[in-house]
Amino acid sequence: MGIKTVNRPTVRKPWWTVLALLFALLVLGAGHGAAAQEQPFSKWLRDLRRDALAYGIKSSVLDAALKDVTPIERVLELDRRQPEFTLTFWKYLNGRVTEGRVKLGRELLEKHAALFEKVWRRYGVQPRFLVAFWGLESNFGKHTGSFPLIGALATLAHDERRSEFFRGELIAALSVMSRGDIPFDAKASWAGAMGNVQFMPSSYRDFAVDFDGDHRRDLWNSLPDVFASAANYLSRSGWRGDKTWGREVKLPSGFNLELADMKIRKSLAEWQRLGVRRITGGNLPNVNIDASLILPAGFNGPAFLVYQNFRTILVWNRSLLYAIAVGHLADRLTGGKPFLTPRPENEVALSRFDVMDLQRRLNAKGFDAGTPDGVIGPKTRDAIKSFQIREKLPQDGYPNAGLLERLRGTGGS
Repeated sequence: MGIKTVNRPTVRKPWWTVLALLFALLVLGAGHGAAAQEQPFSKWLRDLRRDALAYGIKSSVLDAALKDVTPIERVLELDRRQPEFTLTFWKYLNGRVTEGRVKLGRELLEKHAALFEKVWRRYGVQPRFLVAFWGLESNFGKHTGSFPLIGALATLAHDERRSEFFRGELIAALSVMSRGDIPFDAKASWAGAMGNVQFMPSSYRDFAVDFDGDHRRDLWNSLPDVFASAANYLSRSGWRGDKTWGREVKLPSGFNLELADMKIRKSLAEWQRLGVRRITGGNLPNVNIDASLILPAGFNGPAFLVYQNFRTILVWNRSLLYAIAVGHLADRLTGGKPFLTPRPENEVALSRFDVMDLQRRLNAKGFDAGTPDGVIGPKTRDAIKSFQIREKLPQDGYPNAGLLERLRGTGGS
C-alpha cells in the first residue's frame, strides 16, 4: 500500500531564508562522514529504546543488549547484494539435495530416532521432514550464523529499505532475550535468522519450545528444543501428519497447462481423470486429498502434484524451489529415489537484468508483473502465463530466453 500525499499550496520563502538554508546544507555537507552518520543512528537507537520500554522490556535488558551497538556495513552489503544470475530448478536442487547431505541426514535420523519419536507423538510431524529442514537451514547445525544478532537487526531496522519489518524483529529479539532464552551476544545470519533451524526472532518468540525442561528455549545447543520448536511451527501452520508433501508426476500429451497453478486445487481422482499419472506411469494413489499442479522448470521440466504440507512449507519459506527441496530431501532420507525427469543438457539461467527487462516489457504490454526487481514471484509468473495465453504459447508461466526474445520482438518461442 502506498503512502498518501497531500497537495499543499506553495509558500514562497524570503531570499534571506533561502540563503540561510543553503548555508546550513553546506555546513552539514562538509561534516558528512562517520560522525554525521553516527548521530542519526544514536537518535534512532534512543527512540527504539523508548519503544522497547513501552513494549515491556526491562531497562537492564536493553542496557546489556544495546551496549556498543553500531551499524554493520557488511550486513547492508549482503542485504543489497543480488546474484548476477537466477538459479535454475536443477542447479538449485542439486546444490541442496546432495548425496553427502542425504547420507548424513540418514545417519542423524537414526542417531536421534528416540527423540524424533517423542516429537512425532507430541506434534505429529514426521521425523524425515524435521531432518530435511535441519539440513537445508543450517547443514545440520554447522552454519548457524556469525553476525551479532542485535547488531545485524539494528543495522537493518535503522536502514530505510525494510525498516518496519526489522524493527519488529529487533523488538521480538529483545523480548526473547528478556526471557533468558537468547544470550545477549547471540550470533545469527546477516538477516537475524538464528540457531539450527534459522528462526527469525518473531518465530522464536511465538513457536520455540522448551522440550528438554530446563526452563530455556535454546535453538543452538538443545536438539530437543530445536526439533520440537520446528515441529510446533509446522503443526500450528497447518501440517498434516498423516500425509506427505507431494510427488513427481507424468502429464499426458496435450495436457491443458492452464491447470498448472497453485490457486487451482483438485482431488487426486480428478487429476487421474485428466490423465495425470505417477512418474512411473502407474495410477495416482486412491486417497481423498486435494492437490495442485506445478511446473517449476516450465513445461519441459518435471511436474509435481503438491498437497497441504507443501503449502505449509511455503509458510516457512515462500520459495517453490525451497519447498520442493525440503520434500525431496525428506523422501531421499527414507529411501526415495532422485527425480526421474531428465535434466536438460544446456540449461540457461536468465540474469537478473534479463528478468527485470522481462518484467518491464510485460508491464508495458499490459500484463502486471509488479515492480521490476529481477525476482520471479507469483505475480510475474501470472503475468507470463497471461502473455502466453494471448500469444498461444505453452502456458507454464516459466521465464526463459525464448520468452524474453519474443517480448523483445527478436523471435523466440
